[in-house]
Amino acid sequence: MEIPFTIAEDPDAETKERGRKLFAGNTEFLKGVVAMDGLPPPDRLEVCFAGRSNVGKSTLINALTGRKGLARASNTPGRTQEINYFTTLNGPYLVDLPGYGYANAPLPVVEKWQRLLKNYLSGRQTLRRAFVLIDARHGVKDVDEEILKLLDRSAVTFQVVMTKLDKVKDKDRTKVLEQVRKAISKHPAAYPELVLTSSEKGEGIPILRSIIADLV
Repeated sequence: MEIPFTIAEDPDAETKERGRKLFAGNTEFLKGVVAMDGLPPPDRLEVCFAGRSNVGKSTLINALTGRKGLARASNTPGRTQEINYFTTLNGPYLVDLPGYGYANAPLPVVEKWQRLLKNYLSGRQTLRRAFVLIDARHGVKDVDEEILKLLDRSAVTFQVVMTKLDKVKDKDRTKVLEQVRKAISKHPAAYPELVLTSSEKGEGIPILRSIIADLV
């Protein structure tokens, strides 16, 4: 049976308000983690954000929280080499994973990232869902497949969030959506719903806030 991977729709007013309240409080940077023993105590649920370098991960986190400078976007791909933790008021940790897929990063650095990601994804009991960001201009690439397979092996449910939707013409959306649906249908850990976002336009941000609020 083929999974349809529907597009997440606007939530009802009550759910949307719950999502708004979750991110209306003060969100702070907690710490950057370079090894598993540096993770904060597992005293609350958490959701993580993964994506290849320059997919718009920092920009999305800033849009979710309404704080432009919270997650630092970099013009240098692969600069973020830590697992960055952010706190929400009486809510979950937001976890920004290192960007992946940057070929110019030194091999030892890449290997370190891979080990850290693998250990985190397979060993963090409080992780409720991974949001995998896919650039709507390019769809799922081979380098994305590596993280999707890792999530499968780690039995961590992931949901695809497509970024930079405003950069894609309407006539091209159907084609890229078909490519993404086909690619992720092979992964048992995939949640059967896509979130379409544009951090620049604010599109899809209330939907993603509501999804996170419902998870916790």
